[in-house]
Formats: sequence, structure tokens, C-alpha cells
Amino acid sequence: MLGQIGSFFAERFRRWLPDSFIFALILTLIAAVWALFAMDVGPVKIAQAWYKGFWSLLAFAMQMVLILVTGYAIAISPIATRFIDWLAARINKPIAVYATVIFVGQIFSLISWGWIVLTAVLARELSMRVKGVDYRLTAAAVYASFLPWHGGLSGSIPLTINTPENFLIKAGVLSEIIPTSLSLISPMNIVISLALLVTLPILFVMMRPSDDKVQTFDDMRSGDAPVKQMTVEEEAAGLSLPDKCLSDMLNASWIINVLVVLMGLYIIVDHFAAKGFDINLNIMNFLFIIVGMMAHKTPIRYVVAMKRACSNVSGIILQFPFYAGIMGIMMHTGLGQAVATSLAAATSAATFPFVAFITGGFINIFVPSGGGEWAVVGQPIVEAAKVVAANAGMTVDATQAFIAKASMAVGYGDSWTNMIQPFWTLTFFPVVAAGCTLQARDIMGYTFVAMLWSFVIFGLGVTFLPV
Repeated sequence: MLGQIGSFFAERFRRWLPDSFIFALILTLIAAVWALFAMDVGPVKIAQAWYKGFWSLLAFAMQMVLILVTGYAIAISPIATRFIDWLAARINKPIAVYATVIFVGQIFSLISWGWIVLTAVLARELSMRVKGVDYRLTAAAVYASFLPWHGGLSGSIPLTINTPENFLIKAGVLSEIIPTSLSLISPMNIVISLALLVTLPILFVMMRPSDDKVQTFDDMRSGDAPVKQMTVEEEAAGLSLPDKCLSDMLNASWIINVLVVLMGLYIIVDHFAAKGFDINLNIMNFLFIIVGMMAHKTPIRYVVAMKRACSNVSGIILQFPFYAGIMGIMMHTGLGQAVATSLAAATSAATFPFVAFITGGFINIFVPSGGGEWAVVGQPIVEAAKVVAANAGMTVDATQAFIAKASMAVGYGDSWTNMIQPFWTLTFFPVVAAGCTLQARDIMGYTFVAMLWSFVIFGLGVTFLPV
């Protein structure tokens, strides 16, 4: 019953929603027309504001790209493969497959959203080894395991607002960073993350199809297509010349790798020893680079892993300048301030976090990137939160906590509607769909049901839980 309802809506969304880049263009035009009619500015000033913002997020875009590719590179390392083999050997029933994929996948997502590919590898291996596993539901569990990511260690918004000289500080919207103690390790985020971790496996077990409707991986296999991809080690070895030479010796030198890794580990240990649990985009990316180098052992293997990972970043590279252009329109025409004033006037301290959550979910349909979305709505949301906090007579510390709560609410909204926005299936479908006929539309019905359930958890959490 739950699967049938989800499939009905998923088919409609598949027919209605164009490519995510089209949404970036449409949203650009909407922002321009909105500014034209709502503000005292002409088309020339709007175009200038758009271009002024267009290149303002290049550093931020690169940080987002690195979060994805460095996490992905770790996920396809030999140590990750051995872990999957160890886990797969202990799972032998379809129910256990569904619960394991969604549970373990959420833990991976809390570490890095780039690790969804590791969940995809796990799902594929289990589906091929255990008889009677519905491959559509298992693939849907991979995507649904993405739900808690914005409350994890790679969450774009909490890491951005804790990064020195982030774009909101440079724009004068924030006067200082918002520490992760008010976002990632807040009681609100911990409770929400645990609630998802416990309940989503139950939900997916309940959605399992009857035996006569199960479609296994073998049922969906396409002809003689290869089932397994060449490993990173195999591809790296294939790049060597037939005879021994200096270049291959350097490429495969574990000594060079170890020396650089040791230097990197010193920086990481020194950072956390001096600053405690202070996680921002820069240190997180640096940590993933060093761990990735360690996991792949030699420079050339890490090069191969990063090459594979970079095949998934075209959407971020193409769309971020347009998101930045929208932010330019919002900021340099005064539209963002006007939106913030309207939000503040229509809400209170009790209702604003929920409104921020709904706003994040709505904008994510058009801007399916947590970092890109924050570039668009971060300024008006923070401005509105400051006004609401002032109206409520909050202290400086309470205002900072309120901004953190509203910011996390936007992040939860982004995670929430990912379940009906298939953009991020691009990150793991090359793994789960290789050699079979699986398509994104085959899983969106199940993820729609997960979206309905997560709305309850996110909505109650941002409304009633403290930071």
C-alpha cells in the first residue's frame, strides 16, 4: 500500500520535473522579475547585481566539490571494500538487507555525504548475494539513507557558518562564526539524527513487497553487461609501463605517500587539540584528503580514485555560479532584506524555525544542493532570524543559538525534499544501476514515503527541540 502511493506520486514528478539546471535558470528569472516589481530597481541594475554575485562563490563551490570527491574516494578504497565484504558475509535474509542498508547508510551519510557511494556498493553486493531481495527497494534505501546528512560531519550549512570568512561574514550578514556546538552537536540535531537512524529501517522493512512482486537484481540484469567494475588497484596497475622505470616507481611510492600523510596528520591533531570539536569545510576537506591518501596507499591509486570521484561533480560546477548570481540579485537589489523583513513580520520565535524548514524544502526542489541553496536563502534567513530574535528580546548568545537553529532547519528542509528530487541519485546510480535496467523513477515511490515520514521527525524537531 505504501509503495503504491509512493509510485503514484513518483511517476507524476518524473513527468513534471526537468533537469536541475533548468531550475537554476528558472529561479534566476524568477528572482530578476521579483526584484523588478518588488524593488525600486531597473533591469540594468538587476543584471549588474546578478553578474556581481555570479563569481562570488567560487571558493565555496570548490569546497563543496572537494567534500563530494574526497568522500567518494575514501568510499572506493580497499579498506572500505573489505568492510563491505565482512558485513555482507553476515547478512542472509531480505529483511536484514533492507534494514542494514538504510541503517549503515545513514551512519555513512553522517560521516560524509560523499559516502553514499559506499552505501550503494553495500546494497549492490547484498542484493547479488542474498536471494529474494527486491532491488528497487534496496536502491531506494540507499537514497533514503541520505536523509540525515545535513546533520552530519559534512553538512554544508553548519560547516559553512562555522568557517572563518564565509560568504555571510564577508557580506556583513554574520559578524562571527556559528560554532558546531550550536548546530551539529546540539540536542536538537542529535535527537533528530537518532530518530531517523532508528525509525527508517523499520519503515523500509514495512514497505517490502510481497514475494510475487519482488524484482531482484538478476531480474533487472541487462544482457551481458558487466556486473563488477575494475578496482582502483587494477586500473592503477594498468597505467604502468611494461618495463620498470622511474616514473612508475614514483607513482607507486608508498614512502612519498606516508611522509605527506604524516605531515597532514600533525596538522589535523594540532587543529583539534587546540580548538576542540571545531569542524569547518576547510579542516573537513583536509581530513578527507589525508584519510583518502592513507586508504589508497600510493599516489597513483589515489589519483585514479579521485578521477572516478570527479565524474560526479558536473552539476555543482555548472550550477553554482548561477546560484551565486541569484544571491547577487537578492543582496544587491535589496530583495533579500525585503524577504527577510516579510518573514520576520509573519512569524515568531516559536514558528520561524518551522517556516525556515519549509522554505529549505521548497527551494531545494529548484536548487538541489545544500551549499547552493544556502547561497540563495542564507542571507534572507539569517537576516530574518536576527529580526525575530530582536523582537523576542533575546540576548546575544540566544540570538546566535536561534540563528543556528534556523540554519539547521533550512538544512533539514534540503534533506527532506531530496526524496522527490532525483538530482543526487547521479552520485550513486553509476554503481547501483551498472549492468541492470534500474532507473531513478523505480525508487522514487519508496523515497516519497520516506519523505512523508521524515517530515514528522524534522517538523517536530525544529519546532520543539532546543539547541
